Amino acid sequence: MLVFLDFEASSLSKQSYPVEVAWVFEDGRSRTFLIRPAPDWTDWSSEAEAIHGISRELLEKEGVTVSIIADEMVETLSGHDLYASAPSWDGKWLSALLRAAGHPRHALRLRKSDESFVAVAQAVFGKSLSEEEMLLIVNEVIEQTEPASPPHRALPDALLEFDRWKRVRKETQARASY
Repeated sequence: MLVFLDFEASSLSKQSYPVEVAWVFEDGRSRTFLIRPAPDWTDWSSEAEAIHGISRELLEKEGVTVSIIADEMVETLSGHDLYASAPSWDGKWLSALLRAAGHPRHALRLRKSDESFVAVAQAVFGKSLSEEEMLLIVNEVIEQTEPASPPHRALPDALLEFDRWKRVRKETQARASY
């Protein structure tokens, strides 16, 4: 099953770590967590906090420990196709979370959401459309769904990717029935 995942982070520095995670299955089930920083996670950017609105104090008070989150992620998400809009960044934070909880850093792997969008278009059209034509549909959907002011929170961002996947599927099904 497809799963769309997103993280928010302490900063964009090399020492950054995840502060929030969310995922959405293709059937609509979702899960989100604020992440209590591990003891050695000290990096913090007030600029990042201003963007996502999550304070370090909130994480200390309401965040869930990395081991609980990582264990649930490995148990729940293993064997599924995981996608993120920015897999290099989200993969970095996923790896930090997994390692902090004692899991192998590649216990879960992310791919770029766009790959799932092209795959769903290919599933509908088969060989009747070129990859370039499918990419045009995908890029159209992405453009049409780009929020004026992105929420920069994990669950809304994961839901946006899920919504894009559903729209590409719907758009390609509509065009296929012409």
